[in-house]
Amino acid sequence: MIKSPNINDETVISAVREHEIDWLFIIGWSQIAHAEILAAPTRGALGMHPTLLPEGRGRAAIPWAILKGLHQTGVTLFKMDGGVDTGDIIAQRVIPMHPLIDAAELYAKVDEAHVDLMRELFPRLLADRVKASPQDHAHATEWPGRKPEDGRIDPNGSVFEAERLVRAVTRPYPGAFLDTDRGRMIVWKAEIGVDQLVGGTDTPCIKFHDGILRCLQIECVSAAQ
Repeated sequence: MIKSPNINDETVISAVREHEIDWLFIIGWSQIAHAEILAAPTRGALGMHPTLLPEGRGRAAIPWAILKGLHQTGVTLFKMDGGVDTGDIIAQRVIPMHPLIDAAELYAKVDEAHVDLMRELFPRLLADRVKASPQDHAHATEWPGRKPEDGRIDPNGSVFEAERLVRAVTRPYPGAFLDTDRGRMIVWKAEIGVDQLVGGTDTPCIKFHDGILRCLQIECVSAAQ
């Protein structure tokens, strides 16, 4: 085993060449792999991306899929090149999305799809029976990275956007939040309601021009913290 903070380190490249690795899998790694490491394995380097490429190149794939209200997403196994998620596609697995899916559920579905796709493709890779198809770059979209601050709830916006934000950045992400006089309220689960009193007066609610957001699971962080 070799541990390295940078996949482009010479020690990593030398190890791949020394062991004459056929396929190098780069999965869940945020660094951009340079040309030298991509050329080190005998057959190439493969990446796994949690969208149906060419849609959703870039970062924060799970939150963006929910924020954009997609009906489906997926995972893509592709041969890596010098670009960011631009290489030829080897296989994809579609993940249907229901209207109330949240980040935790989608994260688990993406993990499961990764495993299923690898189980399906690995024997074909060993037998050299895979065919890669170029991406249609004309239909490519790029999703930018997200920061914890992007989880801020805007009371002047729409309740539908706020509810979607809560689902998109709930655990394992930092969460949607609202700053109040008493500190920060992180909203881990919420639903849209028409009446603030429905479900009891103990449920915190945020009022919008087009509805009420009932905050079902919250975490309060005091201003002193």
